Amino acid sequence: MGPQKDVIDIVTELGGVKTPEAAQEVFEDKLDAVNLSKLNEIKNEAVRLKVANAIVLCGPDSVFIDTGSEEDRQYIRDLSLEKGEESKLPMEGHTIHYDLKEEQGRIIDRTFYIHNEGEEVNSLANLMDRSEAFEDIRDKMTGIMNGKQMLIGFYVRGPVGAPASNPAVEITSSTYVLHSADILYRNVFSLFDGEIEKTGHFYANIHSEGLNRSEDLPNARVFMDRSHLTTYSFNCTYAGNTLLMKKGNHRFSVDRSVYEKREEQLAEHMFVTGINGPGGRITWMIGAAPSGCGKTTSAMAGDHFVGDDLAQLWIAEDGSVRSINPEAGIFGIVEDVNWEGDPVLMECLRPPGTEVIFSNVLIDDNRVPQWVGNNEDPPPIKGVNFQGPWEKGMVDANGKEIPMSHPNSRCTLKNTALGNYSDKNEDPAGVETRIVTYSGRDSDTMPPVWVAKDSDRGVVIGACIVSAATATEVGATGVRRQPWANAPFIPGSLGDYMEAQFQFFGSSKIAPDKRPILAGLNYFLTEEARGGTSKKLLGEKRDVKAWMAWLERRAYSEVDAIETPVGYLPKYADLKSLFESRIAKEYPEDLYVKQFSLYIDNIVARIDLQIEAYGKEKNIPQKLFDILKAQRQELTALKEKFGPIVTPKQMTND
Repeated sequence: MGPQKDVIDIVTELGGVKTPEAAQEVFEDKLDAVNLSKLNEIKNEAVRLKVANAIVLCGPDSVFIDTGSEEDRQYIRDLSLEKGEESKLPMEGHTIHYDLKEEQGRIIDRTFYIHNEGEEVNSLANLMDRSEAFEDIRDKMTGIMNGKQMLIGFYVRGPVGAPASNPAVEITSSTYVLHSADILYRNVFSLFDGEIEKTGHFYANIHSEGLNRSEDLPNARVFMDRSHLTTYSFNCTYAGNTLLMKKGNHRFSVDRSVYEKREEQLAEHMFVTGINGPGGRITWMIGAAPSGCGKTTSAMAGDHFVGDDLAQLWIAEDGSVRSINPEAGIFGIVEDVNWEGDPVLMECLRPPGTEVIFSNVLIDDNRVPQWVGNNEDPPPIKGVNFQGPWEKGMVDANGKEIPMSHPNSRCTLKNTALGNYSDKNEDPAGVETRIVTYSGRDSDTMPPVWVAKDSDRGVVIGACIVSAATATEVGATGVRRQPWANAPFIPGSLGDYMEAQFQFFGSSKIAPDKRPILAGLNYFLTEEARGGTSKKLLGEKRDVKAWMAWLERRAYSEVDAIETPVGYLPKYADLKSLFESRIAKEYPEDLYVKQFSLYIDNIVARIDLQIEAYGKEKNIPQKLFDILKAQRQELTALKEKFGPIVTPKQMTND
């Protein structure tokens, strides 16, 4: 069952503005003549009521309407410097923003879905009953913008006119949030009413950083109201908690794809990139990976960049699967971004010419941003970073060395700045998608690349992503299951979401000659896991280009493969050729054997983990268990025949 609609809208109840006339009175009281004139261009009554109620609830001294004009965008930039939310760096267009040192990632313990009685919600999510959330928002947001200016922008998540795009309004007191929004999304002020007419809905986001003090962080909250497509966020500054057009509205899009657009659309935590193939062919690929697990690296490894974080999919009338990027920029982790592994991104971060907001990196004594893993010499020995003044060798209260940049330090910039940017990013028809990949941070189990035997088994690959916890979530540690890399953003039950996945990728509406392949990727195998002593990667970051090139050929059945219980594996000769042609690198056969041998016990243990975990969930499709149990049986038979480690040669008749 999807979200209930016949429940109170919290901001409307707290604001008390119920008529267009009352909304106009609020606007005339709080907006000067210039901004009132701008806002009056927005005619949609529901939008105007939502904005008026947000004004009454938050109590700003004034309101600024950002139309997306260069004049308005410059006002936001200048005000952000004046307020101190950002500071100027020597390179033109570069600024630095610091979040509170205790808030360097998503505050998952204070993030809630507003819950209605009888409504099914993801078992991995935090819930708060609507009545309790009402009181929390009333107590903590009433008057939170006193003495501040409210900033409002009107955006669309996706290209204008695309079937899966969604209009969204951003309401905040943070200049950093709105500056980021103008980089990451499409400000469509003059087209906003028309986009709502086409979709029949809009997302609303209401945020204030409050007094921006560490002592207020226990009272920070992020709420998603699925019933009224509205998010609330307060007493926090990190973009993942505050720029809720990103992951907050992504949750609403997931909901819509499961409960309103099942078998028609999907909303995924995926990159979108194009790969050059033989004869000038461009093949479009999308891929899921939890934050910090290689999505941006994969997106940049493609030849035609569309997006590095989110994707909206639909089945077009011609039977193809189409994908768009809801965003127009990247909010990318910078740790380990360097000239060797990420030259395209480094061209934006080091030479002049790109507007970039850095967050939580070190600013050295020359006011140059620095981060862990940039591999530049000489490394800085002091500066200012996410926790204050920093010197090499500093330790925290627990005696742990403080890195020069936080592992979740970010850069925010427009997609158009990237050397491999594709103007398909703004094509309302999206890109025809022929490859779908799923990957986590797996050090010891799966090979670098494998292809599912059919769409159902591909959905199961996505359901079984496992990853080490990363720095994107405050307080997260250990190894965890990460279904589809989307589990934190699935509002409804996992069973409903899984069924929607099976129905979409197995749909008879997809033309047989346009059906995408579904595959697993794993960049994180270590030498230690394959008989060595080092925890270093068994391979290099740039090898991803070879794995992606093989998938590109496999999508058109131009390379053969080895059939195994987990799917199809590449043959050595094909990879050797692609390593040479794509990255001018030798690929020794002994490395291939290490990477593509099946370590049966590890895989079986992983399957058992998934069967046990999903067995505790409600309404999981039986298909998942049938596929996993069949794979387990086939793997056990393989082990009986060849032992616990089975090489590619043993699995082929060649």
